[in-house]
Amino acid sequence: MSEKGEVVSVMPDKIRVQVKDIEDFNDTGEKFSVGSYIRVSDLEDCAIIAMVENFSIEQIGEGDRKYILEAVPIGFLDNDKKFLRGGNNIAIPPSGAEPAHSNEIQAIFHQIDVDKRFCFSKLLQDTKIEVPVDGDRFFNKHFAIVGSTGSGKSHTVAKILQEATQMRSGNYKGLNNSHIVIFDIHSEYKNAFPNSNYMDVSNLKLPYWLMNGEELEEIFVETGENQAYNQINLLRRLITRNKQIKNANDEDISFDTPVRFSIKEVLNAIINLSKETRDYKEPDKIRIKDNPKTYKTDDDKFDEYFSDIFQYDEQKNSSVSKGIYNDGSLEKFISRIRNKIMDKRFDFLFGDKSVDSSLEAILTSLIGYTTKNESNVTIIDLSGVPFEVLSITVSLISRMLFECSYYLKQINGKDCFAPLLLVYEEAHKYVPKMKDAKYNSSRIAIERIAKEGRKYGITLAIVSQRPSEISETIFSQCSNFVVMRLTNPQDQNYVQRLLPDNIGNVTNSLPSLGSGHAIIIGDSIIMPSLVKIEQCSPEPDSNDIEYLQEWKKQWRDIDFEKVVGKYEQ
Repeated sequence: MSEKGEVVSVMPDKIRVQVKDIEDFNDTGEKFSVGSYIRVSDLEDCAIIAMVENFSIEQIGEGDRKYILEAVPIGFLDNDKKFLRGGNNIAIPPSGAEPAHSNEIQAIFHQIDVDKRFCFSKLLQDTKIEVPVDGDRFFNKHFAIVGSTGSGKSHTVAKILQEATQMRSGNYKGLNNSHIVIFDIHSEYKNAFPNSNYMDVSNLKLPYWLMNGEELEEIFVETGENQAYNQINLLRRLITRNKQIKNANDEDISFDTPVRFSIKEVLNAIINLSKETRDYKEPDKIRIKDNPKTYKTDDDKFDEYFSDIFQYDEQKNSSVSKGIYNDGSLEKFISRIRNKIMDKRFDFLFGDKSVDSSLEAILTSLIGYTTKNESNVTIIDLSGVPFEVLSITVSLISRMLFECSYYLKQINGKDCFAPLLLVYEEAHKYVPKMKDAKYNSSRIAIERIAKEGRKYGITLAIVSQRPSEISETIFSQCSNFVVMRLTNPQDQNYVQRLLPDNIGNVTNSLPSLGSGHAIIIGDSIIMPSLVKIEQCSPEPDSNDIEYLQEWKKQWRDIDFEKVVGKYEQ
């Protein structure tokens, strides 16, 4: 095999190849462009496989040209044709360069054991070449799928998950043992997974009593208020006491303990404290109307205040004074709690059906183990969840699933009984980089999974169109990346800094990638590759609206009565 290109420069991270006749150099008939692979040989019949990152044309005489290709070493082919990552093993001087042939590239990709191959894409320059990843390495570590709107992210997510649920290690019928939970913020994935366990605000049950202290504070306390510290302190004391009463047989009940309590009783107590009056001469005597009382401890008083809202003697003369909290400072606090528990939009948290649910029933529904309706994929449609509790909803579900995986590992030891993948669509909306109190709970929950989840068989798929806005703690834990078209320079630079491989200027093609095209990079793939994602079927409901075609149609009337009905549901 004659060499078609001359190596004119070898640098630690780059190779320059001079080509006089580009047509003769690329006589394979295959597409050759930035992102294509070339083979740089030495005298020992070893070779470096390098990815073309750019090329230039130089005039060398009247009518004569030479082409200079710059390529980034990806890996090394030894005498046995075994491919190794890294490109510093070639002997100097190299004998020449030529385009890598498709059968050679396919053989490199197929070095992944056949049982571990997981394929959802083809090589962009030659779609006859499959580009598999090591499925174990891809799923047992966190991965990220990023790209601007319209780049094909949703289709890529759907394709990957569809392939995962269809794979079998034998000829058995029925479901395989894949368990996937999708946090679907735009209601896109129901169409792609018609047999999924679909949950939205109409059937989602997340009783408030399962929240931890961080989540309870976030939902009931406005951190910007002057009285926020006092409100948090009071909320902690009352909820802890109410939990102790409702769970008298349990020891060591704390504010964070996930046991039942009554938020309505806690509200009764706060209202009573806001109206409380005392005997001026005997401050320990509470002036409940027609029934003044003295309590031995605050807990004794709280216990009675939980039961009902009482009337108190008014401060008409010097014999009656106001209680500690009877200064108007709790009015907004009371209004906020009352509005939350009475608002129908929050029924999935505070409604009777949700509150009466058991933890076992909630976990089985979240992971798709509902009797006679098991499913590999659970879609949690967050589009109907009010924005003010979006972070808390994601936090509560994530934390419960992490703890479920943790206890499963304890029960089953080394055997990971049910590996779980959590897919966070538009992750920047609930785990942003900015340290905002309203995202504290979801950030803490997801960062914990990012740092500890792999040990317990729970991994993350971070999907986002704005990777630069995602918590760095979470994004930096990803070991594999599917990077699609990114048009924002800040996002491009951010992703380039985080990518685990150096593939040079190839990443500069991010703004110009077509829909469904991507760079796959990470420790699950033999070598970084520009790929075309295979078509998923069925597709998610994420197609762009054809504005002009709709606008050209005749005027349509809108049924505003139905629209208003949706508001009032």
